[in-house]
Amino acid sequence: MNKATEFKQNLRRQMRTARRNLTPAQHRHNAHGLLATLRRLTQFRRSRTIALYLASDGEISPEQIIHHCRKMGKQCFLPVLHPVRHNRLWFIKYNKSTVLSDNIYGIKEPSLVQAPRRPAWALDLVLLPLVAFDNEGGRLGMGGGYYDRTFAFKQGWRKDRGTRLIGLAHDLQKVDQLKTESWDIPLEGVATEQRFYPAAR
Repeated sequence: MNKATEFKQNLRRQMRTARRNLTPAQHRHNAHGLLATLRRLTQFRRSRTIALYLASDGEISPEQIIHHCRKMGKQCFLPVLHPVRHNRLWFIKYNKSTVLSDNIYGIKEPSLVQAPRRPAWALDLVLLPLVAFDNEGGRLGMGGGYYDRTFAFKQGWRKDRGTRLIGLAHDLQKVDQLKTESWDIPLEGVATEQRFYPAAR
């Protein structure tokens, strides 16, 4: 194992432990603050089709964002592991009647037989989880590469065009600097319970 890989694995362990150690009250407070941060963003206010996730492993919860989106008439979508294309995602519409089941990682996702699906490029905004982030827009995920492969088409696009990608995190997940790779998807920034960190890249 090289030093860069070892560093990422150690950082993942550290950050996952830190967010799991937050109390239920802190999780609720951070989820409320996260919604307040997003409501100030033009990218969020203008978006009509928004992909989110269901929090697990101490991730900051977008549950309040989902409720707000429904009140505002925005359509919500959840990621589903692609049944054929390895390490890629589909997005299925999520509402109160959506049937959920555990995927191979034990994460709740909509049933594949449900419709409608929406292509990644046809979403206005994607709010994605992360393990750590920096001020430059660098993102450390779980290492599976699902979002990187699904949104690889963004590499050749201008940051402010097409599907917009914003990471969600607890503010404690911020680090000084992360080394990015050529395949890492460019984020517009990261939203936390305290503020929005726009990507400098």
